[in-house]
Amino acid sequence: MARQKSESVYRVTEIIGTSPVSWEDAAKVAVETAAQSLRDLRIAEVSKFDLTIDSGKVVEYRARVSLSFKYEA
Repeated sequence: MARQKSESVYRVTEIIGTSPVSWEDAAKVAVETAAQSLRDLRIAEVSKFDLTIDSGKVVEYRARVSLSFKYEA
C-alpha cells in the first residue's frame, strides 16, 4: 500500500517587534500582533536584537523575527 504524502507550502516573512520592557517582550509583541492577521503561524525565529538609546539610556528593545505560516489550498 502506498503512503499518502503530505505536501505543504510555507511562507517566511520578517517583522520587527518593539517593547520598552525587554527583547523577549518585543519578540512576543511581534508574534502576537502578527497572529491577529496571519493564520496558522508555525515557527518564529529571532534573528537580531537591537535597542534604541536616548540620552545614554535604553528606551526601546527591538527584536527582528522571521515567522513562517502555511499557505492554504
